[in-house]
Amino acid sequence: MYKDSVVNGFRKGIITVWKLAKIVVPVYFFVTFLGFTPILNKISNFFEPVMKIIGLPGEASLPLVLGNFINLYAGLGAMASLSLTPKQATILAIMLSFSHSLFLETAVAKKVGVSPSVAVLIRIILALLSGITFNLIL
Repeated sequence: MYKDSVVNGFRKGIITVWKLAKIVVPVYFFVTFLGFTPILNKISNFFEPVMKIIGLPGEASLPLVLGNFINLYAGLGAMASLSLTPKQATILAIMLSFSHSLFLETAVAKKVGVSPSVAVLIRIILALLSGITFNLIL
């Protein structure tokens, strides 16, 4: 019985790692590739004024966008490819914990009777407020 549990757990763990790797690894390489082109600099420069408020470099907007519109793992893959300080990584992770997978989770919220626009608005506001707050206290 113990052996079956270990084998089953190991098998499920490998399947989970494979599913996550199929998202994280391509995003990591895509963002790293963007770093060698002028595209990432243009994205960074565009978002830099807003990102400074929350203590993040402009390029951190990419993990926020990917995390919010695709899923948390895409955001983490993009985040891993950037050179962030521990403070910046913490702020970004906290923000993504409040607002990630907006499309999917808003659909779930709608199914349980929560207004989709209220759910999205609250999650985005909480992400921004947490980013500003943790930028000030860290």
